[in-house]
Amino acid sequence: MSANRPAAVVVLAAGEGTRMKSATPKVLHEICGRSLLGHVVAASRSLSPENLVVVVGHAREQVTAHLAETDSEVRTAVQHEQNGTGHAVRMALEELSRSGVVLDGTVVVTCGDTPLLTGETLQSLADTHSADGNAVTVLTAEVPDSTGYGRIVRDADSGAVTAIVEHKDATPGQLAITEINSGVFAFDAQLLSDALGKVRTDNSQGEEYLTDVLGILRSAGHRVGASVAGDHQEILGINNRVQLSEARRLLNGRLLERAMLAGVTVVDPASTWVDVSVSYEQDVMVLPGTQLTGSTHLAAGCEVGPNSQLADTSVGAGASVSNTVAQGARIGEGVKVGPFAYLRPGSSLGVKAKVGSFVELKNAEIGEGSKVPHLSYVGDASVGEHSNIGAATVFVNYDGENKHRTEIGSHCKTGADNMFVAPVTVGDGAYTAAGSVITKDVPPGSLAVARGQQRNIAGWVARKRPGSAAARAAESAARGEAEGSAGAAGAQGGEGPKGG
Repeated sequence: MSANRPAAVVVLAAGEGTRMKSATPKVLHEICGRSLLGHVVAASRSLSPENLVVVVGHAREQVTAHLAETDSEVRTAVQHEQNGTGHAVRMALEELSRSGVVLDGTVVVTCGDTPLLTGETLQSLADTHSADGNAVTVLTAEVPDSTGYGRIVRDADSGAVTAIVEHKDATPGQLAITEINSGVFAFDAQLLSDALGKVRTDNSQGEEYLTDVLGILRSAGHRVGASVAGDHQEILGINNRVQLSEARRLLNGRLLERAMLAGVTVVDPASTWVDVSVSYEQDVMVLPGTQLTGSTHLAAGCEVGPNSQLADTSVGAGASVSNTVAQGARIGEGVKVGPFAYLRPGSSLGVKAKVGSFVELKNAEIGEGSKVPHLSYVGDASVGEHSNIGAATVFVNYDGENKHRTEIGSHCKTGADNMFVAPVTVGDGAYTAAGSVITKDVPPGSLAVARGQQRNIAGWVARKRPGSAAARAAESAARGEAEGSAGAAGAQGGEGPKGG
């Protein structure tokens, strides 16, 4: 951690964000597993500030509740009227003052809609501010196209910032400047507090602008400096859904690059989407069309995809998960899942277990080496080790009022098209016959047969479906059998060779 620990970080998150055209406050829209505000808070928290304050206003109940869930130690300050950025910062400082906090040191001010901004860049801003002895340090960026941005005008000799000129007010020479203002600043706490009290509202919006503080302090003889962000994309703010999508793509690319550099193979980054909270070990293979979200963890040498969605799921070393949706599942080492499996919350697969095509698991434990190969539903159940569940098996867990569990022991072989009507237990080493409906416990080593006796009703098709294709086929088959029987009888009854 840097020695330049800010006295406070203030995050501005009071705006409505009308261009999002959403009932959800702008700062609560999510990309890559966190809200926009959540990304900014996480970056700010990495500086270990003495105080972290988020200024809330529009939909403040929702925003405050969200902060309580994501970072309970964040303070909030309310800006009841959105009277400008300077007013918002003043509300934050007044909230700290009411709490008995006396600020001494650096105050970093950032925006709640800049999810690409990293903690490293904020720390560099704080370090530059301290090293240069500035009253204010502006985070700037060199951009390919500065159209619409405020230009940073510097003193040619000292490099100090002499002005921030808005695009509409810029001279032809200033329009050629590619260094722009990000809206993120580091201030000397005492000087900031004093200058905020001098900010005027005699502008077209009638608001208190934070940028006016720079001019006030510079006029008082204080130095205004700048810290240039290494990547201009970090400072991008979100104002509409198009920009939200672009930020998601950029952040996703950053996360995938980090994973690949750590030893993960991502076959097609363009079709692979991950959350910031996903973790990996070396030699993981992620195939196209895969989405990894929440607390998902991929262990060494596993393969996930193609076309898989894993949320809050752990995948063991060497496991293979293909065309699968998994939520809150635990997949052990060497397990094979899919294609086309659905693992619902509470699913746990032991070492080298198998869950195959069109199998759904819910709150189910599959033991080491056991298999549920295809076309089955296993809900509220446990299966022991090295057992095999036959195709088209249904664990009947719901009686209309309550859920019940089924217990299948180890080394069991259950027949195809079985129904296990819970609660029921099948003991170790037991078998169940195909087509059985198991309603009673099966003792260890037993064979359970629970199906009606087969009976064949001759001539039913001819009587009930006369003239149908089935009737004609049956009639043809009967004639063929009759002709075959007659031929066999003739061959047996004919004269043998005559003797000489």
